[in-house]
Amino acid sequence: MGLAFNLFCSLCLLVLLPAALCHSDYPYTRSRAAFYGTPDGLGTPIIVSNRLYKNGLGCGACYQVKCTIPSLCSKGAKVVVTDHGEGDRTDFILSPRAFAKLALPNKVSELKKYGVVDIKYQKISCEYPGHNIKIKIHESSRYPDYLAILIIYKGGKSEITAVELLQGKQWKAMRNAYGAVWDLPNPPKGPLTMRFQVREYGVQKWIPVWNTIPSYWKPGAAYDTNIQLPRT
Repeated sequence: MGLAFNLFCSLCLLVLLPAALCHSDYPYTRSRAAFYGTPDGLGTPIIVSNRLYKNGLGCGACYQVKCTIPSLCSKGAKVVVTDHGEGDRTDFILSPRAFAKLALPNKVSELKKYGVVDIKYQKISCEYPGHNIKIKIHESSRYPDYLAILIIYKGGKSEITAVELLQGKQWKAMRNAYGAVWDLPNPPKGPLTMRFQVREYGVQKWIPVWNTIPSYWKPGAAYDTNIQLPRT
């Protein structure tokens, strides 16, 4: 299968979720799913269509995916979006491991012969037991002149639509550089207070995070916010 895609999400934290950690009141949507091949047969990204990726806002979203062949298909896989790309009328291009989870235990090889299968999927609430939301400093950051961050371990089903840093008494908007990465040249001096805007069911609200990023932040470091969003 020849597929071209770019690793823009930079959020390869989890690609399969335990069934007990998911909840949804979203309806199922009919679509198709494929899988990609790697030399070692493994791989981690979960790739979705551009309409689900939403220019990066859909990065990190959790979905339940089920194939629809009763004799071959299991109860499905719960996955986290890590990338985007286009296949043959597919909404999901799964890692080999995730695609195998769609099949009954003794039907994996038979399901893979299809290459592309009909599916139904729904958006589900993400949960990360034992983890608060963390702010990771992206490796491209250069202290103190350029700050790029990812917001990781965010629970619930909401999407992050804006991020701002407090400079004096005013909020300064960060740019959604690509995928889940937000950046700002010449950031305020730390410790940094920030807020991020989340959207769910068309409702938006700001979540403040006080003094999370220290004065001397380091690329690659992750800082605990001490907050988490509830399951919705």
